[in-house]
Amino acid sequence: MARILIVDDSPSQLMGIRRIVEKLGHEAVTAEDGAAGVEAAKRELPDLVLMDVVMPNLNGFQATRSICRGDTTKHIPVVLVTTKDQETDRVWGMRQGAKAYMTKPFDENELAEVIGQLLPG
Repeated sequence: MARILIVDDSPSQLMGIRRIVEKLGHEAVTAEDGAAGVEAAKRELPDLVLMDVVMPNLNGFQATRSICRGDTTKHIPVVLVTTKDQETDRVWGMRQGAKAYMTKPFDENELAEVIGQLLPG
């Protein structure tokens, strides 16, 4: 069982993703914006982060960059999960350190596949 941090400012998205993560047998930890997500990543040291992009305070690109460059968090893979579906967004997200980029809406199998590819073991 892995610990997965879900960062999204939409309560419905947070609950939907959490349900999928828990159905896959993992523990879900949540944060409501990018700044809280960075703090949760430092505090919880999750095995994986699922990060929305469009959020208040710190957006998902900024939060991903912070996690991927932080001394204690740089080993944690980040998946951007967003409605932003332009190629430039995808390229920019990957340049911030994301290991994968998924656009909403996605199906449960797609999320399960990405989680399976990025978790150790």
